[in-house]
Amino acid sequence: MRRREPRTDRPERPAPRRLRLHPLGLMVGTAWAALAMTPSLVPRDWMFQGVVSGISAAAGYGTGVVLAWLAVRSARWRRVSDLVRHRAPPWADAAAWAVLLVAAPVLLVTMLVVAASWQREVAALTAMDQSTTSGWLRAGPLLLVVAAALLVAARGIRWSARLLARALGRWARLPGRWARALGAVLAGLLVVTVVDDVVLSRALAAADSAFSGLNSGTYPGVEQPLRPTRSGSPGSLVPWDTLGREGRSFVAGGPSPQELADIAGRPPLDPIRAYVGLESAPTAQERVDLAVAELERAGAFDRAVLAVVTTTGTGWVNVPASDGLELMYGGDTAIVATQYSYLPSWLSFLVDRSRSEEAGRLLFDAVHARVDPLPEGNRPRLLVYGESLGSQGSEAAFTTLADIRAQADGVLWVGPPNSNRLWNSLVERRDPGTPEVDPVYASGLVVRFASGPADLAEPPTPWAAPRVLYLQHPSDPVVWWSPDLLFRRPDWLVEPRGDDVSPAMSWYPVVTFWQVTADLTNAQSVPDGHGHNYGDMIADGWAAVAAPEGWTEDDTARVRQALAS
Repeated sequence: MRRREPRTDRPERPAPRRLRLHPLGLMVGTAWAALAMTPSLVPRDWMFQGVVSGISAAAGYGTGVVLAWLAVRSARWRRVSDLVRHRAPPWADAAAWAVLLVAAPVLLVTMLVVAASWQREVAALTAMDQSTTSGWLRAGPLLLVVAAALLVAARGIRWSARLLARALGRWARLPGRWARALGAVLAGLLVVTVVDDVVLSRALAAADSAFSGLNSGTYPGVEQPLRPTRSGSPGSLVPWDTLGREGRSFVAGGPSPQELADIAGRPPLDPIRAYVGLESAPTAQERVDLAVAELERAGAFDRAVLAVVTTTGTGWVNVPASDGLELMYGGDTAIVATQYSYLPSWLSFLVDRSRSEEAGRLLFDAVHARVDPLPEGNRPRLLVYGESLGSQGSEAAFTTLADIRAQADGVLWVGPPNSNRLWNSLVERRDPGTPEVDPVYASGLVVRFASGPADLAEPPTPWAAPRVLYLQHPSDPVVWWSPDLLFRRPDWLVEPRGDDVSPAMSWYPVVTFWQVTADLTNAQSVPDGHGHNYGDMIADGWAAVAAPEGWTEDDTARVRQALAS
């Protein structure tokens, strides 16, 4: 019998055309989708989990395809690949695909079940109700839809690049390699142009129009104030209808005279609230000039305290921040703020950061220029407040701690974004041995960081005036989100975790970035004391940096109770 010679010309067996998936891309994509189910900073519902895992799956698939493409161009890899391919039995490809197509869904379902228990743990750490496993499993189909949509979009771009390459080769008679390279570049430029000039521009225009419409409304129960101490009143320089929705709410609100008297223990003054809306004047400088004129009109420079507030994107001022300060001083206060955007804070963070910084710098500089020439015994105590994006705008008025000490009498910054330059430099230069989530700078002499009332007394060393205080929760994604999360493990995931962060949270390249990005949308969905909610700490913060003479912890407790009620 004639001996059968082994075949040496066996052609490469491609994956079944009906699948049209790359095996390494599918493996990496599945792994990244599973890793995206690991815990992050705040609890996620099944819908957010589906989106996060779907994006991670698509990014992982693309990464796997790119790695395979690079490997094919390696001579060593080609030798190994050829050796395996020629020695493998005929049924090996089909068997490998069968294993992969079974293992991938099994891994995802298993991870969904385990992730449900992780989410219950994160919910418990943030004092929330625990989610159920069955409800969480709905993230599975959604992640497949999201990943598939992104994969189809990517293949559409690739198809466009190939079409352009064929056209360049046919009409411009470019060599194949040059035609493919130029086609890819042109397709990329086309996508960037469409996304930037069409999709983003139209989306931002639509968002601006939508939020502008919301800005023109008024919250139920909010009425024009008649007191001369309020902007928008009949005697005000700022018309009521130009204040915006958040501005109208701010000037019409505040503690009642009885609440002020109960805390102060004496007849109260009527607090001054000056506010200038985005429609009150055409430019940032004109809005600031109008705000200072409004302070003059109301008599703000004769008050005990004058607080300069940089608002969030929509012009919002946190109620505990304004009410708490007024309760503390029995109404002998003036608070001034200006609006610089219609957009909510997360969207303003992406497109309006420069306007936030401009607004914060211009307003503080103008108020300080008016206060500074006053006799030392007859000038108000100049305080600074900013929350979230407002803290970034407020920080822009200063360059160093020495600059703050030279101009302000107390600073309270709440939930600072990771991109805050001053905050970042202080945390980077924290005392050795102190963690990023609870840093100590220069033994706490001037600036301190706190996530709860107990932190205000730490370290047990002198805290010199004027004091600077940052409130930051370990579970606040606004504080810890950064593009660096894409490829660098942050200190706060290396060092001991905060009390409300799961020990099971780990860092994975790209994946953790998307997890914390999704957390930004849920940052305020948790109770006070966690995430981006600081209402229960602001009274303690004001007491730490700007308490009146003779103020006690019992007084702070009464203010806290009044704010809670």
